[in-house]
Amino acid sequence: MAMKEESKEWRGGVYLCTAKTSFDADILESKLRGEEIPSLRRYKGPSNAMEIIMGSSFTYPIDIYVPERCLEDALNIIEAIPLEECEPVDFEDE
Repeated sequence: MAMKEESKEWRGGVYLCTAKTSFDADILESKLRGEEIPSLRRYKGPSNAMEIIMGSSFTYPIDIYVPERCLEDALNIIEAIPLEECEPVDFEDE
């Protein structure tokens, strides 16, 4: 997944990131939907047609867009957190 510094607009949303595959886009959108953040896909090249015909867009990246008001929250949701920064959890206390 690639993210850019600048926000470009498309269909009322701003650029969040680029997913390498349709499966990656599904995962990102699922995480965003779980936090009630709407998203849009912008297919590059013939990937939209390939997904319809073949059921997958395995060769073309997909840009993900979110409403501008949600951009900061969306970035926080999709950024990986290094495990070293997480507090340890003791599961035996529960």
